[in-house]
Amino acid sequence: MHDVKLIREQIEPLRLAMRRRGKLEALAPQLDRLEALDVERRRLIGEVEQRKAARNTASQEVARRKKAKEPADELIVQTRLLGQEIAGLETELRQAEDELERHVLEIPNVVAADVPEGGEEDGVVLAAWGEPRREANLAPHWEIGERLGLLDLPRGVKISGSGFIAYRAKGARLVRALMSWFLDVHTAEHAYEEVWVPFLVTRQTMTGTGQLPKFEDDMYAVTADALFLIPTAEVPLTNLFRDEILDGAQLPIGLTAYTPCFRREAGAAGKDTRGLLRVHQFDKVELVRFCAPADGPAELERLTRHAEVLLERLGLAYRRKLLAAGDTGFASAKTYDLEVWAPGVGQWLEVSSCSLFTDFQARRANIRFREAPKDKPQFVHTLNGSALAFPRTIAALLETHQRADGSVSIPEPLRPYLGMDRLD
Repeated sequence: MHDVKLIREQIEPLRLAMRRRGKLEALAPQLDRLEALDVERRRLIGEVEQRKAARNTASQEVARRKKAKEPADELIVQTRLLGQEIAGLETELRQAEDELERHVLEIPNVVAADVPEGGEEDGVVLAAWGEPRREANLAPHWEIGERLGLLDLPRGVKISGSGFIAYRAKGARLVRALMSWFLDVHTAEHAYEEVWVPFLVTRQTMTGTGQLPKFEDDMYAVTADALFLIPTAEVPLTNLFRDEILDGAQLPIGLTAYTPCFRREAGAAGKDTRGLLRVHQFDKVELVRFCAPADGPAELERLTRHAEVLLERLGLAYRRKLLAAGDTGFASAKTYDLEVWAPGVGQWLEVSSCSLFTDFQARRANIRFREAPKDKPQFVHTLNGSALAFPRTIAALLETHQRADGSVSIPEPLRPYLGMDRLD
């Protein structure tokens, strides 16, 4: 969420920021309305204050006259009328402030200055690791998984519909192995605190990280209880500190969690629907960091590296891509996508998005810190990244490490967790 002062004092820079995102035309009416609402809000505040001052003066005069046994009936009526006017103006003020907040909640974050212009095709590949496997006739992961009994795609669909996957036998063990290994690396080597979080959250929690109100149609809702299934562990992890003031000496704080994730992805029907490429329920280990504002860019590099380490140890060729302004997520100021090469489908698959949100989420969730005990609180900067999302990681792993005899080699770090060196 944006500071209201930005609407008042820097509305033109905000319009330019939305133009960089390619959203100015769509958001122009809202920005105009925001500007008008802020003017109206300040006018109403001024009128309330004027009438309160007049009422106070009248009340003091009533008290003086009563003490002097002078008539005060006219002033008493005036005081009551002023009270009624104040109540009416305060109602208008609350309505204006509520509408202002609703509109502000739907304005995306300002992207960082070093984010390139453009849309989905204009992202910049900054680095790459590994040699993509490109032999002909490599099997796609769904064929490998079904042949080896790792995936039961038809029964997943039978149980829940398209976009839901059943892992079986060694496939289920592979999911559990990835979860344990990812968490062990992040806690033991990268100093994250592991958290086990609820998978259902409130509307306020979803609003705090930016999923609501903008993306409500993409969420799974439990309407009877006014709860939502989480789309990512970012949501509960970030909101752990909602409405809190953190000790600046403890920053940066890193949290990690494994969760299932649930996304309807309305509008994505028919795209990459085979196998594990696009699903409605998936497993993921998430990283969330809280830092002082000056440390945000360095923390983004650190967090992204924590995800890259896993891909390298799994022997998966990948590339780091800086997303262009028009492709950067609603709440993000800067995002790196990590794309892994899946040779069986011949595609680069996103397995992690690592984002810096500046103070955008912290303002929505009211997460602040003090540099010193008596300092004025200021908003933290938040970051998050997948490390990693399981389905496409598994797809790339099966396709990259498939062997001529039909088996799949297990990367060295996973062998102690699986108790085997190959899937066959």
